[in-house]
Amino acid sequence: MRADQRGDRAANAAEAIARIVAQHLQADLSLRLWDGRIIALGNGARSDILLTIASPGAVRRLLLAPRLRTLFELYAAGELTIEGGSPLEAVRRWDHLRALALPRALPRWRIARHLPALLAARAGPAASKALAYGQSVATAPETGRDDGALIRFHYDVSNAFYGLFLGPEMVYSSGYFPEGVTGLEAAQQAKLDMICRKLRLEPGMHLLDIGCGWGGLACHAARHFGVTVHGVTLSQEQFDFARDKVARLGLTDRVTIELRDYRTLDGAQCYDAIAQIEMFEHLGFDSHDRHFASMHRLLRPRGRYLHQATTRRATLDPARFLRPTAYQRVITRFIFPGGALDHIGMTVTNLERHGFEVHDVENWRAHYRRTLEAWAERLWSHREQAECEIGPGRTRLWLLYFTLFALAFERGTCLVFQTLATKRQAGPSGLPPSRADLYR
Repeated sequence: MRADQRGDRAANAAEAIARIVAQHLQADLSLRLWDGRIIALGNGARSDILLTIASPGAVRRLLLAPRLRTLFELYAAGELTIEGGSPLEAVRRWDHLRALALPRALPRWRIARHLPALLAARAGPAASKALAYGQSVATAPETGRDDGALIRFHYDVSNAFYGLFLGPEMVYSSGYFPEGVTGLEAAQQAKLDMICRKLRLEPGMHLLDIGCGWGGLACHAARHFGVTVHGVTLSQEQFDFARDKVARLGLTDRVTIELRDYRTLDGAQCYDAIAQIEMFEHLGFDSHDRHFASMHRLLRPRGRYLHQATTRRATLDPARFLRPTAYQRVITRFIFPGGALDHIGMTVTNLERHGFEVHDVENWRAHYRRTLEAWAERLWSHREQAECEIGPGRTRLWLLYFTLFALAFERGTCLVFQTLATKRQAGPSGLPPSRADLYR
């Protein structure tokens, strides 16, 4: 059989399968195959946004390995692309729960009739192994876990890349959108201010900023609340940026930035307050006890600890919660190696187990959804610059990462909480009896 005949057979088979999928997916967008034909993926679906498949080999890979990781790899390799809109706009065009149910809903016997023409196709290119974290990840430092390498994989790609979507202040955590705040920069300033107010920072206090990132909170707390700040990070790129920022703002007498694992900090009862802002997700479950024990050791009596972290919904079966989902396996392979999300009950339990009194737990899910959508839109609009910084494949992976997490926060499968606790001690906690003043 000639190559063109084989190509026609493969395209015909792919079209037939796509029409079967469309009956169950009922999406409002269309699919374009490598030969130019367009198939609507739902009744009355528009074709202004197109999912494009570059070769029969891409369909072959999906059929042999129908999983989320395959979609990530095909998108990173350019074998599966989106035209006419961003990934975030594309996922708005279908029912996510209906899409998740597709593997069970599709009539396999009808699809099987079309498999031979596609399975004979040549396999398409896969995503480069360099895009994934290729080493095994131990569960804790005592068993060989290298948190520095894990952090550098995520953060030491390019400060210029992060600047494309974070903005000039380089704040990489959920913003806060109180009434009247709409822009991302204003939301990040509102978040930094809320952290400092929840910690009741005052001039003369000493604040430890764990996983200080590019120095946003450290500089904000020193400039606007008059505290002395010690920031630590394991990222060389973040360290260089934060140190330069501190010098540029003339804060070297009040802000110290170290390239260091916070668990190696010497001494005890050194700080009046500690902020952990979305660093905790990097640690892995087996490091949680050591983390909270370190917080307790470093805080002064009645010291305040603000814990901001992304979580997942708890499951009825605790054992099931500890098993990674398909989303987690993909994200830890390509974006956050070694990462793990607890649930809010686990957070509060561990704080109490390690000598803390919990005062306030606030859900910021809606705020993080807006933040992630803003990041996704900014990265999409600057994707050509991003590709120059980190390459086309990694840029596509980050676009999918932001898109999936924005969807997860919208659906409530992921959440983010600010949890305020104090080092437990008999007698008054030292905090006001009401938090009403925080929201005036």
